[in-house]
Amino acid sequence: MRARRRDRRVYLGSHPVLFALLALSRCRPVLRLGGTLLVHDRAAYLAALTRVPLDRTAAGTTGGVAAELTGGELLFDQHGGEHRRARRALADALGASGVARLRPVWTAVLARGLAPLADGGEVDLVPVAAELAGVTAAALLGVAVDPLTLADAAREAGATAARAHLPGPGRRRAQRAARRAATRLTALTTPGGGPPTGPGAPGGGAAPTGGGSELAGGGAGLAGGGAGLAGGGAGLAGGGAGLTGGGSELAGGGAGLAAMLAAAAVNTTVSALPRAAAWAADADLWRYADRPALVDELLRVTAPTPLLPRVAAGPGDLGTTAAGPGELGTTAGPGGCPVRAGDRLLLVTRHAADAHRSDPDPVAPAPPQVAQVVFGAGPHACPGARLARAQLADLLAALAPYRPEVVRARVDRRSALPGWRSLVVRPTR
Repeated sequence: MRARRRDRRVYLGSHPVLFALLALSRCRPVLRLGGTLLVHDRAAYLAALTRVPLDRTAAGTTGGVAAELTGGELLFDQHGGEHRRARRALADALGASGVARLRPVWTAVLARGLAPLADGGEVDLVPVAAELAGVTAAALLGVAVDPLTLADAAREAGATAARAHLPGPGRRRAQRAARRAATRLTALTTPGGGPPTGPGAPGGGAAPTGGGSELAGGGAGLAGGGAGLAGGGAGLAGGGAGLTGGGSELAGGGAGLAAMLAAAAVNTTVSALPRAAAWAADADLWRYADRPALVDELLRVTAPTPLLPRVAAGPGDLGTTAAGPGELGTTAGPGGCPVRAGDRLLLVTRHAADAHRSDPDPVAPAPPQVAQVVFGAGPHACPGARLARAQLADLLAALAPYRPEVVRARVDRRSALPGWRSLVVRPTR
C-alpha cells in the first residue's frame, strides 16, 4: 500500500478536482454528463477506440491543440493513404531494429546518470529520465541539439499547452506562452534549427548528468494530453508512454510533426520512468527486475497517460448503458450506449487497465489484453509500445543491483501528465 499511496500523490497534487471526479464516477461503466461521456469500463474504452469514428483535430483533443499551436502538419491532419503511410514510417522507426539502434544512446545516459549509486550517493531520477528522453528524441528526429535543451523545450510546450486551455482570467496570457513554447520546440526539432550546445548532442557523446529542467513536466496538447481536461493522451494516436524511436526521415514530415513527436516522447517518458521506479522501490520489486512481466505491470499501474480526451466524428456505440447523474450504469450488449457525433469522450485509461485497484504482480500479471490497454487499441494504438518497454526494462536493470529506496519526492504540480518534479533515490546495498 505504501507504493500506491505515494503514486496517488501525483494525481492529487497535479489535478485533485479532476481525479476526484473520476474516482467518484468509476463505479459506472460509462457516465453521460450532457454531451460528455466518462468511459471507465475496459470494453467500452476499447469500443471507443475501435468502433467509434473519432475527430483527430477537434478542439480540446490531442490533435486539435497540437495543430493550433504548431500550424498543422501532424498525423492528426492526415487522412486515408497519407495517414497510413505516415504511421507505417513511424512504426518502422519504432520497430525492433529501430529500438536496437537507439538502445546504446539511452543506456549510456543511464550508466552515467546512475553512477553515483555505486558510491552510495543519491540520484534524482527525473533529470536522468529527461536526458534519456531528450537524447532519444533527438536521435529519432535526426536533429543536432543538446538533449537537455530539447527535453526542457518539450516539457515546457506540454505544460503551457495544458494551462492555455484551462478556464480563468489568465488564459490569454497562457495561450501566448504556449505559442512561444511551441515555436521554440518547433525550431529545435527542425533539421538545422538547433545547433549542438553540449557533448550530449547526437554524434557528440554523452551530456553531463545533473541537468534537467526546473520547469514542470506535462503532456497536454503537444505532448498528447487533454488540454483543458488535464488528462494525458497518447502522444501520437491513442495511448502510450515513452514514444521514441529512430529515423531521421521523420523530421522531414513537417515541423509540426517533429515537434509533436518530441513532445510526446519527452513528456510521457519523464512521467513514466520515475513513477515506475518509485513503485518498484516502495513495493520491493527489485528481485523481479529481469522479468518482462514487471515492465508490463508497472506500465499498467502507472498508466502514464491516464485520460484520453477524444471527440466522436460520427455515431457509434460503446456496448454499455450510460448512467446519468445519480444513476448506476450497467453492462449491456451493442446498442446500450449510443454515441452521437460531437460527443466528447473522456477515456479513463487508468480505470480500463485496472490500475486503480490491482497492484503490479510480476508473478501473476494481468492478462496481456489488459496490460496493452495503456497503449491504446486498433488504429489508435501507440506505435511506441516496444520502445517504452525497452527503456523501462533497462532502467529497472540498471537500478536493481543497488536496491534503491526513495528518500525525497516532490510532485510536479504544473504538469498535465501526473508525474514527479523530483524523485531522489539512494542505494540500500
